Amino acid sequence: MTKRRFSQQAVSDWMKGDGPESDIVISSRIRIARNLRHKPFPMLATNDQLVEVMEQLTEVANSGKLKPIGKFETIVLSELNELERRVLVEKHLISPNLANESRGGAVILSDNESVSIMINEEDHLRIQCLYPGFQIKEAWKHANRIDDVFEDETDYAFDEKKGYLTSCPTNVGTGIRASVMMHLPALVLTQQINRILSAVTQVGLAVRGLYGEGSEALGNLFQISNQITLGQSETEIIDNLHGVAKQIIEHEKAARSRLMSESRLRIEDRVKRSYGILSYAAVIDSKESAQRLSDVRLGVDLGLLDDVSPQIMNELIVMTQPGFLQQAFNEKMSAEQRDYRRAELIRKQLRSQTEHGGA
Repeated sequence: MTKRRFSQQAVSDWMKGDGPESDIVISSRIRIARNLRHKPFPMLATNDQLVEVMEQLTEVANSGKLKPIGKFETIVLSELNELERRVLVEKHLISPNLANESRGGAVILSDNESVSIMINEEDHLRIQCLYPGFQIKEAWKHANRIDDVFEDETDYAFDEKKGYLTSCPTNVGTGIRASVMMHLPALVLTQQINRILSAVTQVGLAVRGLYGEGSEALGNLFQISNQITLGQSETEIIDNLHGVAKQIIEHEKAARSRLMSESRLRIEDRVKRSYGILSYAAVIDSKESAQRLSDVRLGVDLGLLDDVSPQIMNELIVMTQPGFLQQAFNEKMSAEQRDYRRAELIRKQLRSQTEHGGA
């Protein structure tokens, strides 16, 4: 297999696994930001300096030091075309910043794509670990092991009072962003979501959409993450997020139970209407497809739909993004053509699910 498999396959291997509370928590993510001492941060560095940083960090990755953790491959972004970079963004393997600014940019990926190490994004080094379900503490342990390897082999920019130094002041300190991606359709349907999310922001956490800061919460998917990186230890940050996420999980479960006891027929009708539209629509835009997929996933989790995999939403949310659609059909598309191809791809995937009994 070539390195381009990372941009050719829609679904990362880690997404196929089940994790704790996976009916509500889609994934858990840790991202660690680091910079090298005595090197200009990426926004101020010259091309030559960025290349030096890339060579130094990829040398660590290729030295065998990461071997006990897993198998990794390095991809230099200048070797990818615009569409391939876009697909990596849609799969959450690189950030839009790194895709758009590829000077000295690279990404080191684990075989199952659960680990993504970005080089010369906003910071010299960004280590990302993704786990299925509610496994934020496990993701932190994994990311911390990788961070230790790079810290042993390089000299990080660190201040005794401030902690790790980063390009953005909001990351100074631990340099950690911990987040959980949660599917909260019942809280939306019972109109509790605004109250819950307001309470979340009051305890120092941020709420974003599927693709992070500035993105819309399509398909009832909400990313809950820490805002504070300075003045708290790594353990305090992880424990705070874990505790709040656990409460949100309980609220979502209670809301689902309420829907089933008070409005079962209405919910079943909604779920099956969405399944029917996805199964037969000739044209569908990204916003509607995300909402319909959310309904179907809720139906699967509540036992209202048979022969559909619970991972269907995870997979199709990625597969129906503009970049992957154009790559899958090997053609450049207008918005209208994407809506047609999106509907075609969804119909095909749902038909395959039915034929294989949700496998």
